[in-house]
Amino acid sequence: MQRSRIAARQIASYPHAMTGYVYMTASQKRGTIYIGVTNDLGRRMPEHKSGQGAGFTSRYGVQRLVWYEEFFDITDAIQREKSLKRWPRQWKIDLIETANPEWFELFRGTGS
Repeated sequence: MQRSRIAARQIASYPHAMTGYVYMTASQKRGTIYIGVTNDLGRRMPEHKSGQGAGFTSRYGVQRLVWYEEFFDITDAIQREKSLKRWPRQWKIDLIETANPEWFELFRGTGS
């Protein structure tokens, strides 16, 4: 409850803030990991799956969304992405496995 009140205040103080997501995709459980940031996860994931955008994801087959965080402001998401990219690989694995121990695909598509 307290968190949602804080979030509401943050949104009110930044009327033009854009939502952001930082996410990790993987080739398989404990496989190659890609870290990215976007303002629209629902648009970005199909781009990865179709080979558009980052060449790294298509080259290494890291198309399975295994972890993400949402931010009220895209600049916060960008900062988090930069931070995560500096982390040791094991810390990234631990972060994924805390929320998604089996590395299941979290993106379910648009239903179309």
